[in-house]
Amino acid sequence: MQRSRLGILPYYGIALLVFVIDYITKKIIERNLELYEQIPVIGDFFLITSIRNRGAAFGILQGQRTFFVIVTIVVAAGIIWYLHRSYRKGHPMLPTALALVLGGAIGNFLDRAIYGEVVDFLQFNFGNWTFPIFNMADTFLVCGVALIILDTFLEERRSKDKNKENETDDNGEEQQLV
Repeated sequence: MQRSRLGILPYYGIALLVFVIDYITKKIIERNLELYEQIPVIGDFFLITSIRNRGAAFGILQGQRTFFVIVTIVVAAGIIWYLHRSYRKGHPMLPTALALVLGGAIGNFLDRAIYGEVVDFLQFNFGNWTFPIFNMADTFLVCGVALIILDTFLEERRSKDKNKENETDDNGEEQQLV
């Protein structure tokens, strides 16, 4: 597979774009909405709701700022290492997914490191049940993880197809294993 002259840089560009989108949307919410203020977008189903989260996903581990900063640094370093490793394999889905996760992780990391909390604002209600409010970094993180899972299944399929190719002889006929 031929590589671009830019190499791995476009993946860092994706991570930077994710970070910038997250940063801008959070600043818009901070500057234009009071804490707990809501703006209905699609009736009661989708609202913009300004809240702050001192914990992790879904508000767990409230007030563990130092823990999150350390874990995020370690995870980001691991993602960067794996991004370089996966880039060399030549399949663009996994590096793209890792770039989405990296950008989202850094977006939430910055908030936690500087302010001790994350700005969340996307609220979805399903009848009487409200999904935990989240932000754009969380959205990109989830999309990245979904692509990582999809790539895992596709990689498994590629491996099986490659093994099948290796089981054929030079005439293209399958060899019988005795």
